[in-house]
Amino acid sequence: MRSYRVLQVGLGVALVAGAISVVTAADMPSSDKDMVLIPKGEFTMGSNEHSDEAKHQVVLDAYMIDKFEASNKRYKEFMKATGHPAPAYWDDPRLSKADQPVVGVSWTDASAFCKWEGKRLPTEAEWERAAKGPQGDNHYPWGHTLDPKKANYGQNIGRTTPVDSYPEGVSGFGVYNMAGNVFEWVEDWYDLKYYKESLALNPPGAEKGYNFANQGPVRVLRGGSWLAPATSLHTSHRFWNQPENNSYGVGLGFRCAKSVQQVSDDAMQAGRDAFIQALIAMGVEKHVDAMASIEKALAAEPGNKEYLATRDLINKSMKKK
Repeated sequence: MRSYRVLQVGLGVALVAGAISVVTAADMPSSDKDMVLIPKGEFTMGSNEHSDEAKHQVVLDAYMIDKFEASNKRYKEFMKATGHPAPAYWDDPRLSKADQPVVGVSWTDASAFCKWEGKRLPTEAEWERAAKGPQGDNHYPWGHTLDPKKANYGQNIGRTTPVDSYPEGVSGFGVYNMAGNVFEWVEDWYDLKYYKESLALNPPGAEKGYNFANQGPVRVLRGGSWLAPATSLHTSHRFWNQPENNSYGVGLGFRCAKSVQQVSDDAMQAGRDAFIQALIAMGVEKHVDAMASIEKALAAEPGNKEYLATRDLINKSMKKK
């Protein structure tokens, strides 16, 4: 069903053809203020540079991802609240400042932290879309050309840098340090053949991980690190590690993601129709009818600020009667 955006001027209503954005950055709870909303969209996943990175088109529903890597400050709060043990290298003076990314974490550590924050680890596809930006095909978060001034890699500095460093190297979505600083755990198991059989819509990742050298199945790492070479900075580059292994610990961190509740096109249209009826009823001062209609609209989209403001206006009008 076709949807419409409703523009209200006074009690006048204009219908403009177009898709409705279900969630906007302004709608995010305050607890998510350091997250970036990634809208529903398509991008090119993979690069064909390696056998396990076959290019393919992927469509993802909207989601949110942390603007910054998880910091020592945030991880310290997590440990204090839960009694979770400190990760490896916690007291290393090169790596332990509050605004540096936490390192030395296993996949289990990272997953536990994200759950504590009411979030989760991003899927591999979500991570890559956030890194590639709105155009969906950047080789590096900032574009197509390697620039050593935009990322911390290759032991150029000799330590991690603050999670808000390299603002000139952010992705097109405004996400920091998706190239270098620390490798980042994602949710997915690593499978060499997965890209050739993965779903095109919201791929969940492989069912099990590849067992390298009989050391156990492995999970995916993304993004490169302050120790890793320039080749690891590519937005499609895949790396791996056993979930409980922090052998890359001094350069191993993560960031969290969060699903966004979706509203169907039919439900949105029903809400918009009810909203229009509310405005019409207000125009002829049938406030009880207007209130009934706006409540129907809010049932479809409870957080819609336009609907909430209209309900407040109806309430004020009813109190004057």
